[in-house]
Amino acid sequence: MKRLILIAGPMGVGKTAVGRALQARLSGCAFLDGDWCWDIRPFAVSAETKAMVLDNIRHMLNGFLRCGAVENVVFCWVMHEQEIVDAVLGGLELDGVEVWRFALLASPAALRARIDADVARGVRTPDVLRRSLEYLPKYAALDARKVDTTRLRVEEAAEEILTQIMEKR
Repeated sequence: MKRLILIAGPMGVGKTAVGRALQARLSGCAFLDGDWCWDIRPFAVSAETKAMVLDNIRHMLNGFLRCGAVENVVFCWVMHEQEIVDAVLGGLELDGVEVWRFALLASPAALRARIDADVARGVRTPDVLRRSLEYLPKYAALDARKVDTTRLRVEEAAEEILTQIMEKR
């Protein structure tokens, strides 16, 4: 059975790094970061661009799920509301696919430190911090297993996810 692993969380929590660590540990694993599906400059959020992003994401995920060489798919994106997760999943061909939902969390102080470090390295803009902290409490309402990354290294967070997946089998 194929496996789709969704990783949600606020900006700066480590979704991409944890997703890449999972990809390195899982056989036949494809990785998709939702941000890649709407990398337009300048980007404006509108009904049209939101629909385009969801279409791009579902297209890519369905392609991975149909591919015989792919056993595992890891998808990470902010997904701070259940309706976003449901919209992604609603357009997927999931027959024979085991779906896992995770939300990465961190304390506000840890999130601030990570984003400040990213801003200093030039990989994020300062406005991300405000949005990330605003989104953080929304993850408690998601239908997802929560992983608090506050005191975890990337490898430890990936191992926590793998442990939960393997215990279920």
